[in-house]
Amino acid sequence: MTPHTIITAAEWTLSAESAEGAPQAIFSATCVTCGAEAQPVDGERLPVEVWALKHTGLHPTHRQFKAVTECFWRVEPAPGNPYWETEPRGARP
Repeated sequence: MTPHTIITAAEWTLSAESAEGAPQAIFSATCVTCGAEAQPVDGERLPVEVWALKHTGLHPTHRQFKAVTECFWRVEPAPGNPYWETEPRGARP
């Protein structure tokens, strides 16, 4: 394939990123009242939950939080996709 090739219809697969060193998920939270933020944590949400509870304990009127979970995905060519034939199995860019 050349850099100018256009694929009008091709199948792809979407899955969780499993490359070495890739985070499973990153959890964080922000207090809606004051904007205080929990330290983001990789792979475990409990420390963020504990932070929210302690924050409310210190500031009893701060009871709403925006919780954010970042997940990482990877798209790979499926069988039948022209890229399937050109990439070695398990290749990571």
